[in-house]
Amino acid sequence: MKKLLSSDRIKAEALRLGFSACGLAPAEAVDETVATAFRQWLADGCQAEMAYMQNYEDKRLDPRLLVEGARTVISVALNYYPAKKLPEGEYQIAWYAYGKDYHDVMKGKLKELFEFIEKEVSFSEAEITSPSVQGRIFCDTAPILERYWAWRSGLGWIGKNTQLIIPHAGSCFFLGEIILDREADNYDSPQRNQCGSCTRCLDACPTKALEAPFRLNSERCLSYLTIEYRGELSLNTGKKMGNKIYGCDECLKACPWNRFATPCRTAEFQPSPSLLSMRKDDWHSLSEEQYKTIFKGSAVKRAKYG
Repeated sequence: MKKLLSSDRIKAEALRLGFSACGLAPAEAVDETVATAFRQWLADGCQAEMAYMQNYEDKRLDPRLLVEGARTVISVALNYYPAKKLPEGEYQIAWYAYGKDYHDVMKGKLKELFEFIEKEVSFSEAEITSPSVQGRIFCDTAPILERYWAWRSGLGWIGKNTQLIIPHAGSCFFLGEIILDREADNYDSPQRNQCGSCTRCLDACPTKALEAPFRLNSERCLSYLTIEYRGELSLNTGKKMGNKIYGCDECLKACPWNRFATPCRTAEFQPSPSLLSMRKDDWHSLSEEQYKTIFKGSAVKRAKYG
Protein backbone atom coordinates (compact mmCIF):
# COMPACT_ATOMS: atom_id res chain seq x y z
CA MET A 1 0.00 0.00 0.00
CA LYS A 2 1.31 3.44 -0.94
CA LYS A 3 2.14 5.68 2.00
CA LEU A 4 0.21 8.92 2.41
CA LEU A 5 1.95 12.22 1.73
CA SER A 6 2.86 14.18 4.86
CA SER A 7 1.03 17.50 4.59
CA ASP A 8 3.03 18.99 7.47
CA ARG A 9 6.38 18.19 5.88
CA ILE A 10 5.26 19.51 2.49
CA LYS A 11 4.08 22.78 4.05
CA ALA A 12 7.30 23.16 6.06
CA GLU A 13 9.41 22.69 2.93
CA ALA A 14 7.24 25.11 0.97
CA LEU A 15 7.84 27.80 3.58
CA ARG A 16 11.56 27.02 3.62
CA LEU A 17 11.65 27.56 -0.14
CA GLY A 18 10.16 31.00 0.33
CA PHE A 19 6.50 30.42 -0.40
CA SER A 20 4.16 32.52 1.71
CA ALA A 21 1.45 29.90 2.12
CA CYS A 22 0.76 26.28 1.21
CA GLY A 23 -2.33 24.10 1.45
CA LEU A 24 -3.63 20.77 0.19
CA ALA A 25 -6.98 19.67 -1.21
CA PRO A 26 -8.26 16.38 -2.62
CA ALA A 27 -8.24 16.33 -6.42
CA GLU A 28 -11.84 16.22 -7.57
CA ALA A 29 -14.22 17.99 -9.91
CA VAL A 30 -14.77 21.69 -9.28
CA ASP A 31 -17.87 22.51 -7.24
CA GLU A 32 -20.89 22.57 -9.57
CA THR A 33 -21.94 26.06 -8.48
CA VAL A 34 -18.51 27.38 -9.47
CA ALA A 35 -18.54 25.42 -12.72
CA THR A 36 -21.96 26.85 -13.64
CA ALA A 37 -20.79 30.40 -12.87
CA PHE A 38 -17.66 29.90 -14.99
CA ARG A 39 -19.67 28.62 -17.95
CA GLN A 40 -22.02 31.60 -17.66
CA TRP A 41 -19.05 33.98 -17.51
CA LEU A 42 -17.81 32.53 -20.80
CA ALA A 43 -21.27 32.57 -22.36
CA ASP A 44 -21.57 36.28 -21.51
CA GLY A 45 -18.28 36.99 -23.30
CA CYS A 46 -16.49 38.25 -20.19
CA GLN A 47 -13.26 36.61 -21.38
CA ALA A 48 -13.12 39.24 -24.19
CA GLU A 49 -10.58 38.13 -26.84
CA MET A 50 -8.86 35.61 -24.55
CA ALA A 51 -10.21 32.69 -26.58
CA TYR A 52 -7.92 30.26 -24.75
CA MET A 53 -10.22 30.55 -21.72
CA GLN A 54 -12.76 28.53 -23.67
CA ASN A 55 -10.32 25.72 -24.43
CA TYR A 56 -10.13 22.49 -22.44
CA GLU A 57 -13.17 23.29 -20.31
CA ASP A 58 -13.35 19.69 -19.12
CA LYS A 59 -9.79 19.81 -17.77
CA ARG A 60 -10.28 23.28 -16.29
CA LEU A 61 -13.19 21.95 -14.26
CA ASP A 62 -11.59 18.65 -13.22
CA PRO A 63 -7.84 18.46 -12.42
CA ARG A 64 -7.97 14.68 -12.57
CA LEU A 65 -7.95 15.08 -16.36
CA LEU A 66 -4.62 16.94 -16.16
CA VAL A 67 -2.78 14.22 -14.22
CA GLU A 68 -3.62 10.56 -14.55
CA GLY A 69 -4.66 9.11 -11.20
CA ALA A 70 -4.61 12.56 -9.52
CA ARG A 71 -5.39 12.45 -5.82
CA THR A 72 -4.01 15.71 -4.37
CA VAL A 73 -3.77 19.36 -5.35
CA ILE A 74 -1.08 21.35 -3.55
CA SER A 75 -1.57 25.12 -3.79
CA VAL A 76 1.11 27.67 -2.96
CA ALA A 77 1.25 31.46 -2.84
CA LEU A 78 4.31 33.68 -3.28
CA ASN A 79 4.32 37.31 -2.16
CA TYR A 80 5.17 40.03 -4.70
CA TYR A 81 4.20 43.20 -2.81
CA PRO A 82 7.00 45.68 -3.58
CA ALA A 83 9.10 47.40 -0.92
CA LYS A 84 9.83 50.27 -3.34
CA LYS A 85 7.31 51.64 -5.83
CA LEU A 86 7.32 53.96 -8.81
CA PRO A 87 6.48 57.51 -7.64
CA GLU A 88 2.72 58.17 -7.71
CA GLY A 89 3.01 61.05 -10.17
CA GLU A 90 4.89 58.97 -12.76
CA TYR A 91 3.62 56.38 -15.23
CA GLN A 92 2.69 53.17 -13.49
CA ILE A 93 3.10 49.48 -14.24
CA ALA A 94 1.40 46.76 -12.19
CA TRP A 95 3.29 45.75 -9.05
CA TYR A 96 3.44 42.10 -10.10
CA ALA A 97 5.59 43.07 -13.11
CA TYR A 98 8.22 45.08 -11.24
CA GLY A 99 10.75 42.25 -11.21
CA LYS A 100 11.54 39.11 -13.19
CA ASP A 101 8.87 37.03 -14.89
CA TYR A 102 7.00 35.20 -12.13
CA HIS A 103 6.45 32.15 -14.33
CA ASP A 104 10.17 31.34 -14.25
CA VAL A 105 10.61 32.04 -10.54
CA MET A 106 7.53 30.08 -9.48
CA LYS A 107 8.34 27.13 -11.71
CA GLY A 108 11.80 26.91 -10.20
CA LYS A 109 10.48 26.84 -6.64
CA LEU A 110 7.66 24.43 -7.54
CA LYS A 111 10.18 22.09 -9.14
CA GLU A 112 12.24 22.11 -5.93
CA LEU A 113 9.14 21.32 -3.88
CA PHE A 114 8.20 18.49 -6.24
CA GLU A 115 11.72 17.02 -6.00
CA PHE A 116 11.50 17.19 -2.21
CA ILE A 117 8.24 15.22 -2.30
CA GLU A 118 9.77 12.63 -4.63
CA LYS A 119 12.70 12.13 -2.22
CA GLU A 120 10.32 11.87 0.73
CA VAL A 121 8.33 9.16 -1.01
CA SER A 122 11.45 7.27 -2.10
CA PHE A 123 12.92 7.38 1.42
CA SER A 124 9.73 6.24 3.15
CA GLU A 125 9.17 3.42 0.67
CA ALA A 126 12.76 2.23 0.31
CA GLU A 127 11.77 -1.41 0.57
CA ILE A 128 9.11 -1.15 -2.12
CA THR A 129 10.10 -1.91 -5.70
CA SER A 130 10.38 1.28 -7.78
CA PRO A 131 8.58 3.68 -5.44
CA SER A 132 7.43 6.77 -7.29
CA VAL A 133 5.05 9.69 -7.24
CA GLN A 134 3.70 11.09 -10.49
CA GLY A 135 2.56 14.65 -10.93
CA ARG A 136 2.85 18.00 -12.69
CA ILE A 137 3.60 21.56 -11.66
CA PHE A 138 1.57 24.55 -12.83
CA CYS A 139 1.89 28.32 -12.69
CA ASP A 140 -0.62 30.08 -14.91
CA THR A 141 0.44 27.63 -17.63
CA ALA A 142 -2.47 25.20 -17.95
CA PRO A 143 -6.27 25.13 -17.85
CA ILE A 144 -6.71 25.16 -14.08
CA LEU A 145 -8.79 27.46 -11.87
CA GLU A 146 -5.90 28.64 -9.71
CA ARG A 147 -7.81 30.89 -7.33
CA TYR A 148 -10.47 28.24 -6.81
CA TRP A 149 -7.86 25.67 -5.80
CA ALA A 150 -6.06 28.16 -3.57
CA TRP A 151 -9.41 28.71 -1.81
CA ARG A 152 -10.16 24.99 -1.76
CA SER A 153 -6.73 24.37 -0.20
CA GLY A 154 -7.46 26.77 2.62
CA LEU A 155 -5.10 29.60 1.62
CA GLY A 156 -7.78 32.30 1.71
CA TRP A 157 -11.00 33.32 0.02
CA ILE A 158 -11.87 34.84 -3.35
CA GLY A 159 -12.77 38.49 -2.87
CA LYS A 160 -15.33 40.62 -4.66
CA ASN A 161 -12.56 41.77 -7.00
CA THR A 162 -12.08 38.07 -7.98
CA GLN A 163 -8.60 38.02 -6.37
CA LEU A 164 -7.52 35.55 -3.72
CA ILE A 165 -7.28 37.25 -0.33
CA ILE A 166 -5.09 35.67 2.34
CA PRO A 167 -6.19 36.77 5.83
CA HIS A 168 -3.87 39.32 7.43
CA ALA A 169 -1.63 39.20 4.35
CA GLY A 170 -3.68 40.60 1.46
CA SER A 171 -3.85 39.62 -2.19
CA CYS A 172 -0.47 40.48 -3.73
CA PHE A 173 0.49 36.88 -4.39
CA PHE A 174 1.39 34.67 -7.32
CA LEU A 175 -0.27 31.26 -7.24
CA GLY A 176 1.01 27.85 -8.28
CA GLU A 177 -0.02 24.22 -8.02
CA ILE A 178 1.37 20.70 -7.92
CA ILE A 179 -1.06 17.91 -8.78
CA LEU A 180 0.02 14.48 -7.57
CA ASP A 181 -1.23 10.90 -7.85
CA ARG A 182 -0.89 10.36 -4.09
CA GLU A 183 -3.29 10.98 -1.24
CA ALA A 184 -2.19 13.13 1.69
CA ASP A 185 -2.60 12.39 5.37
CA ASN A 186 -4.51 15.63 5.91
CA TYR A 187 -6.38 18.14 3.75
CA ASP A 188 -7.18 21.77 4.45
CA SER A 189 -10.65 23.28 4.62
CA PRO A 190 -11.79 26.28 2.56
CA GLN A 191 -11.99 29.59 4.42
CA ARG A 192 -15.20 31.59 4.67
CA ASN A 193 -15.43 34.82 2.74
CA GLN A 194 -14.60 37.83 4.92
CA CYS A 195 -15.36 40.69 2.52
CA GLY A 196 -18.56 41.48 4.41
CA SER A 197 -20.45 44.47 3.03
CA CYS A 198 -17.30 46.18 1.70
CA THR A 199 -17.40 47.27 -1.95
CA ARG A 200 -14.26 49.44 -2.08
CA CYS A 201 -12.74 47.40 -4.90
CA LEU A 202 -15.86 47.78 -7.06
CA ASP A 203 -16.01 51.50 -6.32
CA ALA A 204 -12.32 51.98 -7.15
CA CYS A 205 -12.34 50.26 -10.56
CA PRO A 206 -11.70 53.03 -13.13
CA THR A 207 -13.69 51.34 -15.91
CA LYS A 208 -16.30 49.54 -13.79
CA ALA A 209 -14.94 46.24 -15.07
CA LEU A 210 -16.07 44.77 -11.74
CA GLU A 211 -19.71 44.72 -12.84
CA ALA A 212 -20.86 43.05 -9.64
CA PRO A 213 -19.27 41.31 -6.65
CA PHE A 214 -17.13 38.37 -7.87
CA ARG A 215 -17.74 39.22 -11.54
CA LEU A 216 -15.03 40.77 -13.73
CA ASN A 217 -15.73 41.76 -17.33
CA SER A 218 -12.30 41.48 -18.95
CA GLU A 219 -13.39 43.59 -21.91
CA ARG A 220 -13.42 46.64 -19.63
CA CYS A 221 -10.47 45.75 -17.41
CA LEU A 222 -7.39 47.96 -17.77
CA SER A 223 -5.11 45.02 -16.97
CA TYR A 224 -6.55 43.14 -19.94
CA LEU A 225 -6.62 46.19 -22.20
CA THR A 226 -3.02 47.24 -21.51
CA ILE A 227 -1.49 43.75 -21.52
CA GLU A 228 -3.53 41.18 -23.45
CA TYR A 229 -5.52 43.29 -25.92
CA ARG A 230 -3.84 43.96 -29.26
CA GLY A 231 -6.35 46.38 -30.79
CA GLU A 232 -6.55 50.15 -30.62
CA LEU A 233 -7.73 51.60 -27.32
CA SER A 234 -10.72 53.91 -27.45
CA LEU A 235 -10.39 57.56 -26.43
CA ASN A 236 -12.75 56.87 -23.54
CA THR A 237 -10.54 54.04 -22.28
CA GLY A 238 -7.47 56.25 -22.66
CA LYS A 239 -9.01 58.87 -20.40
CA LYS A 240 -9.73 56.26 -17.73
CA MET A 241 -6.20 54.84 -17.87
CA GLY A 242 -4.79 57.88 -16.12
CA ASN A 243 -1.06 57.24 -15.70
CA LYS A 244 -1.27 53.43 -16.03
CA ILE A 245 0.72 52.03 -18.94
CA TYR A 246 0.90 48.31 -18.02
CA GLY A 247 -1.75 46.71 -15.86
CA CYS A 248 -3.81 48.20 -13.03
CA ASP A 249 -3.68 47.77 -9.25
CA GLU A 250 -6.61 49.99 -8.24
CA CYS A 251 -8.79 47.20 -6.84
CA LEU A 252 -5.80 45.91 -4.85
CA LYS A 253 -4.96 49.35 -3.49
CA ALA A 254 -8.58 49.82 -2.39
CA CYS A 255 -8.89 46.48 -0.58
CA PRO A 256 -8.64 46.95 3.23
CA TRP A 257 -6.97 43.56 3.58
CA ASN A 258 -3.94 44.81 1.68
CA ARG A 259 -3.05 47.11 4.57
CA PHE A 260 -1.53 43.90 5.99
CA ALA A 261 0.69 43.40 2.92
CA THR A 262 4.39 43.15 3.72
CA PRO A 263 7.26 43.68 1.25
CA CYS A 264 8.32 40.53 -0.55
CA ARG A 265 11.74 39.06 0.12
CA THR A 266 12.19 37.28 -3.21
CA ALA A 267 15.23 38.88 -4.83
CA GLU A 268 13.98 38.26 -8.37
CA PHE A 269 10.85 40.33 -7.75
CA GLN A 270 12.68 43.46 -6.65
CA PRO A 271 12.46 46.34 -9.16
CA SER A 272 15.71 47.39 -10.81
CA PRO A 273 17.13 50.85 -10.14
CA SER A 274 16.74 51.62 -13.86
CA LEU A 275 12.98 50.98 -13.66
CA LEU A 276 12.52 53.00 -10.48
CA SER A 277 14.42 55.90 -11.99
CA MET A 278 12.13 56.15 -15.04
CA ARG A 279 10.26 59.43 -15.41
CA LYS A 280 7.63 60.49 -17.95
CA ASP A 281 10.17 62.07 -20.30
CA ASP A 282 12.20 58.85 -20.20
CA TRP A 283 9.17 56.81 -21.23
CA HIS A 284 8.35 59.17 -24.08
CA SER A 285 11.87 58.85 -25.48
CA LEU A 286 12.25 55.12 -24.72
CA SER A 287 14.16 53.29 -27.46
CA GLU A 288 13.68 49.62 -28.24
CA GLU A 289 17.14 48.87 -26.92
CA GLN A 290 16.36 50.60 -23.62
CA TYR A 291 13.08 48.69 -23.44
CA LYS A 292 14.90 45.38 -23.90
CA THR A 293 17.48 46.30 -21.24
CA ILE A 294 15.02 47.49 -18.59
CA PHE A 295 12.61 44.60 -19.07
CA LYS A 296 15.02 41.74 -19.73
CA GLY A 297 13.45 38.61 -18.23
CA SER A 298 10.34 40.58 -17.25
CA ALA A 299 6.66 39.77 -17.75
CA VAL A 300 6.31 43.26 -19.25
CA LYS A 301 7.78 41.90 -22.49
CA ARG A 302 4.39 40.26 -23.02
CA ALA A 303 3.37 43.71 -24.20
CA LYS A 304 5.71 44.25 -27.13
CA TYR A 305 7.74 47.43 -27.54
CA GLY A 306 5.35 48.82 -30.17
